[in-house]
Amino acid sequence: MPKVKIFADSTCDLPQEWIRDYGIGIIPLYVTFGDTTYRDGVDISVSELYAKVDKTGSLPKTAAPSPADFVQAFSPDIEAGRDIVYISLSSELSSTYQNALIAAEEFPEGKVTVVDSLNLSTGIGLQVMKAVKAAEAGKSAREIAELVTSVRPLVETEFVIDSLDYLYKGGRCSGMQNLVGSLLKIRPVIKVIDGKMTPAYKVRGKREKALEQMLNNALVNRDQMDPDLIFVTHSMADEDAQELKRILKEKTGASEVAVSDAGCVISSHCGAKTIGILYVKKP
Repeated sequence: MPKVKIFADSTCDLPQEWIRDYGIGIIPLYVTFGDTTYRDGVDISVSELYAKVDKTGSLPKTAAPSPADFVQAFSPDIEAGRDIVYISLSSELSSTYQNALIAAEEFPEGKVTVVDSLNLSTGIGLQVMKAVKAAEAGKSAREIAELVTSVRPLVETEFVIDSLDYLYKGGRCSGMQNLVGSLLKIRPVIKVIDGKMTPAYKVRGKREKALEQMLNNALVNRDQMDPDLIFVTHSMADEDAQELKRILKEKTGASEVAVSDAGCVISSHCGAKTIGILYVKKP
């Protein structure tokens, strides 16, 4: 086992088999409906989340792990003599990063290194996989953190949101915007810029048109793409994801184009049929 253990949180949206095979530590965020709180990906699935939203008509509240959650998760590996690098959900979107820093202070200096991904979903996952490979190569926690920090600004994250409904329920657009958007079939496209979810543009018309625009935006950068790994990440849109994977594999020649499912926290903010293309640019 590498001397450095890589941790992320449930918003990294990596495939479960990767998490298992690479020994990645995952700390779940929380999803709360009414008086009941669930651990993202542990106590509730995305399909169950959507069923609850349909039943209640409102979105759940989401919350970061507490410092105590981090201490509990980190302790076994620290006691086993390993160092830890934890790559967090963007500090611009959650207190997850800050809580991890508080937890890190409970351990000897240098045992836990916390890196702000300034991203979400597999925009985090791409950084985690770079860290995993570096840990397997015997790199130190400091070297891994420096690598992730250098990769961080090169991550491209773009999602098509199929409906404004969840943005409306979450207070991110008005009722009138939701109504007009639904009537005109407007689909917003979100990019992550400086750690924040930023509306990049809107596509009016059929869903296929929005997906084609997002795909073309990625393919413009095909010569700049790191060929190791591209992600297509989605929430209940596997058929579209598989088709995007096929085209990206054919057009980019990437070593791997992986499809992953968005977890409950990401899905609760974006809604069903959200789909994104995520990759790292070459330095």
